[in-house]
This record gives sequence, structure tokens and C-alpha cells, in this order.
Amino acid sequence: MVFLVVLVLLLVVLSPAGACSAAGLPVVINTWAFRTAAETAWRVLESGGSELDAVERGCGQCEIDQCDGSVGYGGSPDESGETTLDAMIMDGNTMEVGAVADLRHIKNAIGVARKVLEYTKHTLLVGESASLFAVRMGFPYEDLTTQKSLSLYSEWLNQSCQPNYWKNVVPDSSKSCGPYKRPGKVTYKEEQTISQRSVQNHDTIGMVIIGVSGTVASGTSTNGAVHKIPGRVGDSPIAGAGSYADSTAGGAAATGDGDIMMRFLPSYQAVEYMRMGTDPTVACQKVISRIQKYAPKFFGAIICANTTGSYGAACNKIPGFTQFHFMVSSPLLSRPTEQVVDCI
Repeated sequence: MVFLVVLVLLLVVLSPAGACSAAGLPVVINTWAFRTAAETAWRVLESGGSELDAVERGCGQCEIDQCDGSVGYGGSPDESGETTLDAMIMDGNTMEVGAVADLRHIKNAIGVARKVLEYTKHTLLVGESASLFAVRMGFPYEDLTTQKSLSLYSEWLNQSCQPNYWKNVVPDSSKSCGPYKRPGKVTYKEEQTISQRSVQNHDTIGMVIIGVSGTVASGTSTNGAVHKIPGRVGDSPIAGAGSYADSTAGGAAATGDGDIMMRFLPSYQAVEYMRMGTDPTVACQKVISRIQKYAPKFFGAIICANTTGSYGAACNKIPGFTQFHFMVSSPLLSRPTEQVVDCI
């Protein structure tokens, strides 16, 4: 008995820096200091709603609030000036996913993703066809453009369309606007691995919820990379990239430069690390370290939570981004609480 007590104490003392002990269940964790999203999701759970309900309502709150201008309508115009949305939701009990990408004229992207999960045998719907599906499901067809998004677009045009996401084209995309085309002879340049996204433009809300019974759900919502090439889809609506939920292990959600991060399926990888018994914080750190080997200057972070209620986060340290803020709600906290982790 004494041996067991000593062993437990040693495990507590030797737990990795930044790791959180079992926080009790349920747990709501979401990227960035999006407090109203955390509060909304927590209220849903308190009122008896399901984990999927809480994810949908929590991420949906950010769509309403236009969190940091990077979630919901009226933000991140593409290079034609239009705002489009990406979102996904995942049920960790059934492993079903509903997702939408390049969604146009519909404000509640996470809501449409939930309808894809519930009313179709598909996983991902895209573009104008996804919008038509949304209308059939009762969502209003609306303009996602605002004066702010028009201003962002106008400023970008006045700055010779800088930055943008083209490479190896003529005219030189680093100096002028298109239309671009392939050159007669291609001289490939080494791809820039540093994110073109402003670290102040936080982008995605990602949310993971562990219910009282250990049920896991996750979701994301974003309006994507500002000035993206029309049709671009990032990591947010891709299962295993933007988020992942498995009620036998845990859940994770990523945020940052999706064009880089999606290549590594970071959310899936983090959940698999936790399945093997890795602490959530360490699982997050291992995922970030893996991406660093190929893109040392990428902008990104990830949150992780396992089925015991332990949670953690990690981020890649670059100039202007040395800490990552995220929200946690649990029975052991008096209110949804902003937490911070140092980037690695």
C-alpha cells in the first residue's frame, strides 16, 4: 500500500511540464481564447445536451461572433474577394464525420456539417453543391461579404496582391497581381516554409469535448486562409487533420497553417499517441516536433484531451508567436478558463 502511494506521488512529481492531471469530466477544450464559444458549449452540456450538440453550438457561437475575423462570415476574403467557409464535426463513438468545404452563401457552416453527418452517407460536401444541400436542410442563403471583408480585399489589391499563394508562375507573383499562367520554362523555387498568415489572424476554432461517460466529439470552423486561391481547402474540414475524435482514446484539434499541417494528419497522430498511453501534452508536442522537421517555420498549434479528462496543448515557436492560448472548461474550474502554453 505504501509503495502504491509513493508511486502515485512520483508520477505526479515527474509529470511533464505543461501536463495537466485528470481534470474530471466532462471537459471542453478549444483553440484560442474564444471564451464565448467555451461558455456556450459548457452550457449545452450542463443543460443535458450531447457532446455533438455542444461542439456544434460552441463552434457555431464563433461563427456568430466572427471570432478574430477568421471564423464565420465577413472575414478572410479569397483572391476574388469572396468569403467561403470550411467546417467539420466528428462523433467519436461511431467514427462518423460530417464536413463542408468552400461553402458559399451559408453562415452556419458547422450546422451544415452536422446535417451532412446526420442525413447523408457522405463525409464531405464542397462548394456551391454544399450550399444547395444546406438550403434543402433549411439554412438561409445569405451574403457572407461585409464592409470589413471588402476593405481587406481592396487593401490587398492596392498592395499588388501581396501576399498570395502562387509560385512558379508569370508574372512574378511576389511583385504583381495576375492573372497568372505557367511560364514557358519552369524554374522551380524552393517552397517557402514560413507561414504567410499573420499570427494575429488566429484562424480556426477547434473544439474537443469529453463527456461524463468518456464519449468524445470534436469539430472545427473557419473561413480559411485570407487571400487564398478560390477553391482552396485547408486542414479544418479534413478528418484527422483539422480534428479527430475517438471515444476509445481521446480527441485533438489543430489550428494554424493548414496547407502545411494537413500533410501530417496531426489530430489523428495525436490521438494515436494518446491511445498508446502518451500524456496529452506530450502527444501534442510530439506532433509539433514531427512537422518541425519538414517545416521549421510553420505557424501552428494543437490541443489534445484523453478520455480520463487530462488535456494539453503545444505550438511551434516562431517570431511573434511564442505562446498559445486556449480555453478549458471542467467541473474542477469555477468557470471556462483561459490557459497558455509556451511554444517549442
